[in-house]
Amino acid sequence: MSNTCKICGGDFFDKTLLCYENMPKAAQFLPTKETLISDEGISLKLLQCSLCGTVQLNNDPVPYYKDVIRSTSFSPAMIEFRKKQFFSLIQTHSLRGKKILEIGCGTGEYLPLLQELGVNAFGIEHSAETLKNALLQKKNIIPGFIETASTKITNAPFDAFLFFNFLEHLPNPNDVLRGIHYNLSELAVGIIEVPNFDMILKEKLFSEFISDHLFYFTKTTLMHLLEKNGFHVLECTEAWDSYILSATVKKRSPLPLSSFQEEQEKITQKLHGFTKPFKKIAVWGAGHQAFTMISLSNITKKINYIVDSAPFKQNKFTPATHIPIHAPEKLLTDKVDAIIVMAAGYSNEVVKIILEKYDTGMSIAMLHHNDLKVLRHSGSDTFTKI
Repeated sequence: MSNTCKICGGDFFDKTLLCYENMPKAAQFLPTKETLISDEGISLKLLQCSLCGTVQLNNDPVPYYKDVIRSTSFSPAMIEFRKKQFFSLIQTHSLRGKKILEIGCGTGEYLPLLQELGVNAFGIEHSAETLKNALLQKKNIIPGFIETASTKITNAPFDAFLFFNFLEHLPNPNDVLRGIHYNLSELAVGIIEVPNFDMILKEKLFSEFISDHLFYFTKTTLMHLLEKNGFHVLECTEAWDSYILSATVKKRSPLPLSSFQEEQEKITQKLHGFTKPFKKIAVWGAGHQAFTMISLSNITKKINYIVDSAPFKQNKFTPATHIPIHAPEKLLTDKVDAIIVMAAGYSNEVVKIILEKYDTGMSIAMLHHNDLKVLRHSGSDTFTKI
């Protein structure tokens, strides 16, 4: 048992949400005539994390939590639902010929459905008894359980995965999700399903609480868990008469920032083109945008000084490039040929101040996002409105 949230480590609210006595100690491996004498009810305490909001039991997991036990094969309606779901996933994400893994596949009843749709289907299952029967049917099942983030799965990396009504049983969901993440190829997708606690709350279904389910996820708390463990949630919807929350996810990949370099090169060319004719140049703005732009565009030697209205920045120097920073009055006593305004969201306001108080006829340019707007050239009566 834990005194803190198993998702984020936060403290629980002081008040217990619910406490049920004489509850079934497990939903599987039901008592027989011979074991009835030793069967006893247990207490279930339902708590909520004060930080991430996840509702959870403060109980130990059932002994068989690593095993998947389900009766899907007895429901033609569920099989039909899964066929349509798998077809949609495979079509939408171009998965034909790719490898798909079901985590906690039970007897592997879904694997033939996937194979029929043109994918290379694998399952991973912990239960030795279940595996015995499945392997006799020559299903592509890997014995094992994803214990930690470093768990290596045979035949990895996989291009997609399925994780059905298993996550809520696990005492270490972060570790298992990260273990899945590290066994996937880049751009891999998956479907993760859990019982829908939003519906349980709405309908006040008190009978849904059971020791097997350690976690009760709403759409919000499920998405939080998935996002913090390396997955971008593409959609999260209710399914199966609203009993299921079904999240389609994509493995998080690095942001494509190569275009930043292209933008840097473009603005650098514009800055060098603007500054080339002038002997004395000032910059207005001693903020991080100006510091970065001067450093990365390599125009340090062309800038004589910087002005800024903030007194606490004056009579100091720019970091890395060491350009002196002065009060705006410097523009009147030490005139320049051109000034470049680099004041981010204050740039328009600064240009107006220059024209009202410090206009000595110099050329004026303004950095606006990644564009250099030349507002006036020296000796020209033309001024571009801002």
